[in-house]
Amino acid sequence: MYYEAISPVAAFGAGILSVLSPCILPLLPAVLATSAGKSKFRPLAIVLGVSISFTIMGVVTSAFGAVFHTYIGQLKLLSEILIVLLGCALLFEISLFNSFSKFPLLGKMSDEGTFSGLLLGLSLGVLWIPCVGPILGSILTMVALKGNAATGALTLSIYSLGFAVPMLVLAYSAHFSSSKIRMISKYDSTFKKGAGIVLVAVGLWMIYQNHFRGLI
Repeated sequence: MYYEAISPVAAFGAGILSVLSPCILPLLPAVLATSAGKSKFRPLAIVLGVSISFTIMGVVTSAFGAVFHTYIGQLKLLSEILIVLLGCALLFEISLFNSFSKFPLLGKMSDEGTFSGLLLGLSLGVLWIPCVGPILGSILTMVALKGNAATGALTLSIYSLGFAVPMLVLAYSAHFSSSKIRMISKYDSTFKKGAGIVLVAVGLWMIYQNHFRGLI
């Protein structure tokens, strides 16, 4: 049966797209606020924590896929259906989770040190799952099918890099403002629908390759 790993470009692009989620983008100025002195590396620590959290998810998901590799046929069918459904959720803007517009942690993010920023990033990697659910879920589904921990870690690291770049640009740039963030947020629906179309196409392509290629 046919299967290929996620391309680095696709994983990186998915990470960038995830940042544009309406329950993540408006929070970034508060999450990544910098201050003088010792806390200037805090945004970097937060981003590193988020990246570690996502990478661990990739390793765990790959291990799950490896354990159940005997049932790879069933896993592929399940993943195909799941990816199409996740794509439809983005395309039709169906909320699969309760969105988080506020986090209790935000009130405790004032001038803390670098280490606390790392811990916050690790926590946000989990808390933000509902916001990036369809995109991250599709990546993890493909990673589970591969069933290789090294591949899973690499793929989620690249995804995390795509997630990290806009966060760091925002954190260390004086040219971004809340008004510009709101302007970018206006295009969130368009980005999500585009991602939904891509996911549905990928799911249907997998169905064809795995089940119908030899029949046509």
